[in-house]
Order: sequence, then C-alpha cells, then structure tokens
Amino acid sequence: MTYKNFSLKQLQDIDAAHHLHPFTDHKDLRAAGSRMIVRAQGSFVYDSEGQEILDGMAGLWCVNVGYGRQELAEAAYEQMKELPYYNSFFRCSTPTPVLLAEKLARIAPAGLDQVFYGSSGSEANDTALRLVRHYWALEGKPKKNRIISRNWAYHGSTIAGASLGGMSAMHDQLHGAVPNIIHVMPPYSFELKLPGESEHDFGLRAAKAVEDAILEAGPENVAAFIGEPVMGAGGVKIPPESYWPEIQRICRKYDVLLMLDEVITGYGRTGEWFAAQTLGIEPDTITTAKALTSGYQPLSALLVGQRISSTLVDKGGEFFHGYTYSGHPVACAVALKNLEIIEKEGLVDRVREETGPYFRKALTEALASHGIVGEVRTFGLMGAIEIVKDKESRERFEGEGVAGVTVRDHAIANGLMLRAVGDTMILSPPLIWAKETIDMACERIARALTLAESDLRK
Repeated sequence: MTYKNFSLKQLQDIDAAHHLHPFTDHKDLRAAGSRMIVRAQGSFVYDSEGQEILDGMAGLWCVNVGYGRQELAEAAYEQMKELPYYNSFFRCSTPTPVLLAEKLARIAPAGLDQVFYGSSGSEANDTALRLVRHYWALEGKPKKNRIISRNWAYHGSTIAGASLGGMSAMHDQLHGAVPNIIHVMPPYSFELKLPGESEHDFGLRAAKAVEDAILEAGPENVAAFIGEPVMGAGGVKIPPESYWPEIQRICRKYDVLLMLDEVITGYGRTGEWFAAQTLGIEPDTITTAKALTSGYQPLSALLVGQRISSTLVDKGGEFFHGYTYSGHPVACAVALKNLEIIEKEGLVDRVREETGPYFRKALTEALASHGIVGEVRTFGLMGAIEIVKDKESRERFEGEGVAGVTVRDHAIANGLMLRAVGDTMILSPPLIWAKETIDMACERIARALTLAESDLRK
C-alpha cells in the first residue's frame, strides 16, 4: 500500500493525529491541514492536487543539484546492497566515509583536512562546540570556554545549537541554555545602520561588537567566535565587505578560534565550494551539511583545521563523542556522487560567473522599485527582499511577520515556494536554475508582491 491509496483528507487526518512538525504551530496546522508534496523533478515540486511549484528554497537550502537525480538514487541503492550500514566505532571504518573525507580535504580551504561526520548541521555544531572547548582544555586553558555568537544567528535546533544561535524565541523555549555563550549585534545594515553611516563603517562597528565582548569577558576566557558567512535562516543578512576581514583580525589578535557555520553556504552556493573561499576567511572549523548530499540523505561534515586536530590527536586520548550514524556508508556514497555531479556540471563556476550575477540583476530590476520593497540583496544564489510599508522611512507593516506571511502565501498560490523570515522574504534556489528560471521566479514574486500590497494596504 502506498500514499496513492489515500485521499488528501485522509493523509491530513493521519498527519494531524500523529505527526509533530518542526517549527510549527500545531494547533493552527491541524486546523488548516498540511499541503502534501508528493513528487519533484528538476527545480519543481508537485503537491497531491497536481499543483506545480517552482522551488525557490532548494527544499530547505539543500537540494543544490535539483530533484530526480537517478545517479544519486543508484549510488544509495548500490551501497545499500553491498553494505547498508556499519559504524565507525571499535577501530572500524567503511570505504565511503574514508573517500569522502579525502575529497572534502581537497576542496576545503587550505589546512582544513580533518572531517567529523554527523547527520545534521545541528549535530555538527554540537560537535564543533565540544571540540573547541576540549581543544583549549587540552592546551591547559580550560577556562577559555566562552563562545561569542550573534543575535538572529541560526546554528541548529538541538540544545547546544539553539544556545549557539541567536533566535530569542528558541531561547525562550530552552528554559536553560548552554552556559558561557555570548550574543552580540549582527551585521544587518538594513535595520541597524545609523543615519549617514557608510556600509564600510557599519561593518567595522558590527565587528567591534565582537571585540568589545571579548574584552568584557577577558580574552583568556573566550574560546571562539562562531558565525555564518551570510546569515541564512535569520534572513539572508549579508555583511559589508569590511566585516569579515576585521573579524579575522580581531580573532587573531586575541587568540580566539574562528568557527564558520557553512551549513547553508557550503558546496557552491556562493560561487566557490565554500563561502570562506569567496570571502577570504581562514577559519579553524567549518560546519557543513545540507547540500553535501543535496538533501538526498541526511549527512553533516565538520571540517577541522590542523591547529585543533593536531592537538586532539597528539594530546587528546579518546574523544568521548560521536553518533550511531557518524560516517553512514550510504549517506557518504550519495555525497560522493553529489559532489561529482556538481563538478561535472560546473555548477560552482556557473553560480560565480553566470547565474549569481544574473540573479542579482534580475531581482533588483524586477523588484527593487515595487511599492512594498525596502531592499533587494543577493549573494551568489541567495537572496532577500525586505517588505516595508513605507520605502523612505523603512517603516514595517503592523503585526510582526504578517506582511511576510501574506507575500509568502501569494507566492505559493502563484507557483513559487518562497520563505518568510519575519517580514523578509528569502530565496535559496537549486544551483541548476538557469536565466529563464530566474526570470520565471521574478515574475511570480512580482505578482505576489502586488497581490500582497493590495491586501496589506486595505
């Protein structure tokens, strides 16, 4: 028996009876009923009622090579037939995580040549937190354990991930976060830049917030700074060019490790394999997941630099950390094939040289002048559209997030999957989008904005 034996109403009733969704108001969802996505191909997903929807979010920031890739299904199938699972404990390994680690070491920024596997970005950030604190303890500085992060950052949904992140709503539901994590202002110039302040100066001021936090805590107590190169789930907040060089200078000055969260930006989205390469950042760790397998299997890989790894190997003894599915052979087989596809089709270069620049031009020309758009910004194949009531003053519509949800719902009704973060609309499409696909998305967003404006100004 398959889902095709059930009506939409039957599936919705079963969903409501038993399924707790992530990041969901369950009472609201169960009253409305879930949309059932039942198949996908290329850049489109299809619901149970036959509606075709252009996927502007690559699933959830992850389906970089698009849907329906037979090669990835075959890679999983062949590995399942040969060895569906074995663990990496007890001095054992399997071939696919070994070969994937070698591949990741080749494409990663110089010096990040060690890999620790998990199943999600949340797990990878948990690992990074433990590893960084353990590193300083092994170096004889156990009090150097504070982590500086940023407001509106997203680093996962586990207790450690949510604590590292800067989402206040998530903190409120923790009822006790992981201690010794400090949050400072993010580089979000649309809302935080002062009147008359240049982008350059704002970037330096946002970086100085990190330095101030280090000095307040005492450099001898600060282990690391963690940040997304571009803040993704917080609303595609793109830092000024002055920001990351200054962050790196500050971290080096005070001997603070630099942890990059590239769960969203990794594997081609910015026009390089990693945003660290795009932005010239030299981190000590990089957290990756999502596009590592294009979402076809759950897998994360924490890339670890030589400074940390050499201490862990030489001084650490047993590292009491790991997961049942660390280095899952099927997930790693899919990742190897996925990276092969990205290379073979030149998707990274394509984002940098063709679709990324066109994406910026098309979105700006089609949407920036719209009556409720306060700003359009892009970075590689990531984009954000700020929804405002007044373009000049940047005043928002009443009811936080109401405008964003209104635009989102009109976009989906018009065949484009678009996400709202508060009143910021965000895009993160599959890397296979062509210029024609970008034009289609712009037309559908423009239509959704016009319909939303009519609703919001009533």
